[in-house]
Amino acid sequence: MLVDDSAVIRGLINRMITPEPDMEVVASVGDGHRAVEALDRHPNIDVVLLDIEMPVMDGLTALPKLIEKKPGLKVIMASTLTLENAEVSMKAMKLGAVDYIPKPTSTREISGGQDFRDELVSKVRAVCGRGASVPGAVPGAAPAAAPATAQPAATAAAPAKKPLYAGDLSLRPASATHRKPQIIAVGSSTGGPQALFEVMNGIDPGVQLPIMLTQHMPPKFTTILAQHIQQAAGRPCAEAQDGEALQPGRIYVAPGDFHMTVQVEGTGKVIRLNQDPPENFCRPAVDPMFRSIAAAFGDRVLGVVLTGMGSDGAKGGKVLVDGGATIVAQDEASSVVWGMPGAAAHAGICTALLPLTEVAGYINKYVGEGLP
Repeated sequence: MLVDDSAVIRGLINRMITPEPDMEVVASVGDGHRAVEALDRHPNIDVVLLDIEMPVMDGLTALPKLIEKKPGLKVIMASTLTLENAEVSMKAMKLGAVDYIPKPTSTREISGGQDFRDELVSKVRAVCGRGASVPGAVPGAAPAAAPATAQPAATAAAPAKKPLYAGDLSLRPASATHRKPQIIAVGSSTGGPQALFEVMNGIDPGVQLPIMLTQHMPPKFTTILAQHIQQAAGRPCAEAQDGEALQPGRIYVAPGDFHMTVQVEGTGKVIRLNQDPPENFCRPAVDPMFRSIAAAFGDRVLGVVLTGMGSDGAKGGKVLVDGGATIVAQDEASSVVWGMPGAAAHAGICTALLPLTEVAGYINKYVGEGLP
């Protein structure tokens, strides 16, 4: 269902979706009130593309009503790239929206925007569990909606002489005498904000390590994301600044449109931002962050890969674990899209696949039990 007060925009988006063999627009309405009513006439709706600013009933007001009427409905927010809309989109994801898509500011940009069309189609397909049509996505790593109860974690026991298996996935044995990490590195994408709020909220105050975090988001959105993470985590969090020194107990968010890396300078380690070409079709991307952290910290790293489309983080994660670091990933059952964590799992670089509710606890235990 398309929900936008502009009939022209709804028509343009309809023409983008109609050629897709596995998608059909079954309802197109101009405000949130009509969207709620439309669910009675079209109970087969899987995804709603929901505008924010509309007359009668705006998107943020309509969102909980839509989800209440049809639990499990996948709602993608559509908004232009303003700080105000980024704030509303972040609130919407806290209320149950699964993702957002930056909407071009004019009908000309939408009608001629192949990037917008590709992102829209990929996200709709991904949140429905049909795989993402994004180059680099992992074949067979189909996403799944989170059930009411998460599945038990699959963890490689320590010490272990052979890899353990979760289905066809090989888990790396955990080190029997791992050294305490000096940094935590987190990568996420689709469904990431909600996952990040929960994980960061659950990390113990005593875990006083720098946390570097790359979430696939455009400018302005990462500014608001950092503010919301700070509220959830109860520790300082902000977009990273080029040249700033890493400090314990702080969370650094990669700014939209910049890769975030770290490098050794003298006796300290500083953040470096760059606009090198996108990797895995993303900037910021997780892979360059992971690679730079591997070079700067060696084996004293705990990497975390959360829900997201595509395969970003798998190659950089391989560099991390080859240097002796440990990586854990969110499991399929609790992921909005099991692309990124699935890619890491299929690459054989994970020590554990964890329900979202257990990720923070694993971090706390891993950091607390490590050797100096």
